[in-house]
Amino acid sequence: MINKEEILRIAADYQKTVRERIDQLLFEDANMYTNLGSDSTKSEKEEVKKNSRAIYRAIKDLDEVTGKLLLQHQDGY
Repeated sequence: MINKEEILRIAADYQKTVRERIDQLLFEDANMYTNLGSDSTKSEKEEVKKNSRAIYRAIKDLDEVTGKLLLQHQDGY
């Protein structure tokens, strides 16, 4: 599972374009959710959601409109 340091490292990788960084962050987000299963504990699910929110905040720093949409969707708006 990705941690906050890794999220920040990907977001700050200036060797890549903004689009490439966002794509990598979304890939990691999708990978986390894909690895959740019916046998995952509540704490594992909460950890994935927390990391997902950190990813969306990092995306918001790179592309404000996209990041806001992702955060609003996660909040249920």
